[in-house]
Amino acid sequence: MSSWRWTLDEDLNFWAAAGIDHVGLSFRKLEAAGLDDAVTRVRDAGLRVSNIIELGWFDLTDPSGWPGQQARLRAAITSAAALGAPCLVLTTGRAAGLEWEMAADALDDALAPVRAEAAAAGVALALENTGALRLDLSFVTTFADAVDLARRLGAAACMEINSCFAERGLGDSIRAGVDVLTHVQVSDFVIGSLCTPDRAVPGDGDIPLERILGALIGAGYEGALELEMVGPRIEDEGYTKAIRRAVSYLDDVLGRVAPTAS
Repeated sequence: MSSWRWTLDEDLNFWAAAGIDHVGLSFRKLEAAGLDDAVTRVRDAGLRVSNIIELGWFDLTDPSGWPGQQARLRAAITSAAALGAPCLVLTTGRAAGLEWEMAADALDDALAPVRAEAAAAGVALALENTGALRLDLSFVTTFADAVDLARRLGAAACMEINSCFAERGLGDSIRAGVDVLTHVQVSDFVIGSLCTPDRAVPGDGDIPLERILGALIGAGYEGALELEMVGPRIEDEGYTKAIRRAVSYLDDVLGRVAPTAS
């Protein structure tokens, strides 16, 4: 995601040059490269895959469209299992005027045909919290709600730090939800921006990343911390420089909050 406009070829070449061997994958890019061939190439590159994202989403108000999205998720589950990726990261999809509980029930119904297949393949379905401006993507706009929804649906949770860093009681929610937390997305944000998405390289903005990452490690979180930087700041700087700076910054932070894990 941090190299949004690059192809899988460009990603693979950069990761090799940068010595990066633990990555998240875009399903959109895998599809564009041809799923079977893409899976083979990622596996042959010796990459450890933390997750697959960019899977599309349901319109929870229109069940007639669900079968197509369910088929896409099945293909993604097969790819994840072949690559040893522990989770798919999902947004819930559009709920429009549905009450929160009704939207949760609709998502439960939409995921029902694929949930057992994911479990059998050892692939968690991780529900991501999103910003309140992106109700086209999700009705889950807090990490606490992502945890509640994960429990309600027998799924997992993904913490998108950019969308919840100012949330009330975040430390308590992390401690209470760490058992269902499967994946964490990391970036920064410069307060005052009125653009979305407008993520920044960690260390360039106002998110208290050291405090939040420390809370995660302190709560016992052992999953991946994935850079997910999208928006004009990243495009203007260029993917290569932005990603290298981000990795260096997070190495330093993790060296302080989790010296044995970094």
